[in-house]
Amino acid sequence: MTHTVLNCGYVPLVDCAPLVIARELGFAAEEGLELNLISQPSWSALRDMLALGHLDAAQMLSPMPIAMSIGLGGLPARIDTLMVLSVNGTVFGVSEALAGDLGAVQFGDAQTLLQRLAGLGRPMRIGVPFHYSMHRLLLSYWTSAMPGVDIEEVTVPPPRMADAVAAGQVDAFWVGEPWGSVAVQRAVGQIMMTGGDVWKFAPEKVLAARADWVSENPDTVRRLMRAVYGAAKWLDAKKNKPLAIEILGRSEHLNLSADLIDPALTGHITPGADLGPLKVTRFVQFHKHAANFPWRSHAAWIAAQLGADAGMIAQAKDCFRTDLFRRNLASLGADMPGASEKVEGSLKFETAVASSHGHMILAPDAFFDGRTFDFGPHT
Repeated sequence: MTHTVLNCGYVPLVDCAPLVIARELGFAAEEGLELNLISQPSWSALRDMLALGHLDAAQMLSPMPIAMSIGLGGLPARIDTLMVLSVNGTVFGVSEALAGDLGAVQFGDAQTLLQRLAGLGRPMRIGVPFHYSMHRLLLSYWTSAMPGVDIEEVTVPPPRMADAVAAGQVDAFWVGEPWGSVAVQRAVGQIMMTGGDVWKFAPEKVLAARADWVSENPDTVRRLMRAVYGAAKWLDAKKNKPLAIEILGRSEHLNLSADLIDPALTGHITPGADLGPLKVTRFVQFHKHAANFPWRSHAAWIAAQLGADAGMIAQAKDCFRTDLFRRNLASLGADMPGASEKVEGSLKFETAVASSHGHMILAPDAFFDGRTFDFGPHT
């Protein structure tokens, strides 16, 4: 087997775990790959490094390949989403001062929280890690249900989010773990809900690469996808959580203590410094319920939220490479859904669907307002 060195970019978040585990536990080595993980200080830096060819592949926010491919923001480049790395895993929180103004709100009650924010009658600065992020799309979708909410989006790299809250630069934040828990531990913010409280099955991070590189390196792409898929499957096994937390906490990865990484991987989220942890079902999913499958309807929803027209939505669907996922992972025994698109928001409960092995159960994917999105045809 050919030995191949791959430069892969990432931003230090808990959901970079599939890439870290693929390297550290030998999933990449088994495929003849040496995965050189290169930490990036921000999503814009990672975007530019990939577009300019300094990275072979990268962990990306799910809207980034779509935005780049349809020419929105930054360097335009055709970027393919090979697979989803994680579903959900983000939190919405507020500063301690804003929490006091809002009064008591049940954790995860998106409707009441939105009403309270609107009732304040003043503008709020909300930190998000990047404009073309699921955080920002969920924030926009959520607040659009209450036109009276006046928000200003402020871009803050995830590792600096707690600093921004402490300095009063933002009143609230939407960020991936562990950076919400860092704000809580520092007693500068409170977590009010998770991204899953707005959309129960939002693709968060993806494995992406330039389309030209993908077409020129089919065997390397296959081996990379197989390695990361194996790591993602390993991560969702409960017995493996302690080792995953230990590996992620090492200085060369997140460089954080176990108590800051544990909440995301176990789903035990602590809302405030003086509060106990709450169990959040499916806080972050790395593999189960077809979490790795790059649904074309997810791409269409993202593009629609970005204001894309019908032609751009078609382009966005093509960015999510279901064809490569089916071709490259079937030999691993991966159960493939019968269709590559579905009606988004239609699943209120765990639901069995047609699949190649007949064992696929999809997780709920409802939106907080009950809406559904049909970008058909479902093929």
